[in-house]
Amino acid sequence: MSVNLSAFGGVGWQFFDNNGAPLAGGLIYTYEAGTTLPQATYTTSAGTTAHANPIVLNSAGRVPGGEIWLLPGSYKFVLQTSAAVLIATYDNVTSGGGLIVIANFTGDGATVSFSLGSAVSENNTNVYINGVYQQKNTYSISGSNLVFSTAPPTTSTIEVSYT
Repeated sequence: MSVNLSAFGGVGWQFFDNNGAPLAGGLIYTYEAGTTLPQATYTTSAGTTAHANPIVLNSAGRVPGGEIWLLPGSYKFVLQTSAAVLIATYDNVTSGGGLIVIANFTGDGATVSFSLGSAVSENNTNVYINGVYQQKNTYSISGSNLVFSTAPPTTSTIEVSYT
C-alpha cells in the first residue's frame, strides 16, 4: 500500500492547547476532506496498521508511535481536547507526497509579513515560533506572504513548513 507522511502531525509533532500546554489526551479525528466520513491513517510507512480514529495523544501531546501516514488524497483533521472541546479543524490537507519546504525567519518585534517565495495555501502551512505551533487564526497567507496578526518577538525563531 502506498502511504505518505502527513504534513499534519507527521513525525514527532507535539500538539498544544490554546494556552500553550501540551495537549495530553487530545484527540485527532481524521476524515475524508470536506466530510465527516472517517478516513484511515497509519502508524508506519508500511501502511499496514491503522491508527485508532480518533488518535489519542499521549501525556506529552504527541501521537503514540510518533508518526501519521496517509493514503493518497486529501484529509480533514479535527483537533480536540481530551474533553472533546474543539481546538481547530484543518480541511483539504493533501497527502500527495509533495516536497515539504521549510522556511526560517527571525522575529524583530515589528515585522508581521514574511515572504515564502511562492504562493501557498494556508491549509498547507504549519508555523512555529520558538518551537511552539501557531494556531491558524494567528496568521494568514496572502499570495506568497505569511502575515502574522501580531509581530513575533525580537530574536524569536520562526519556522514555516509548507507544501
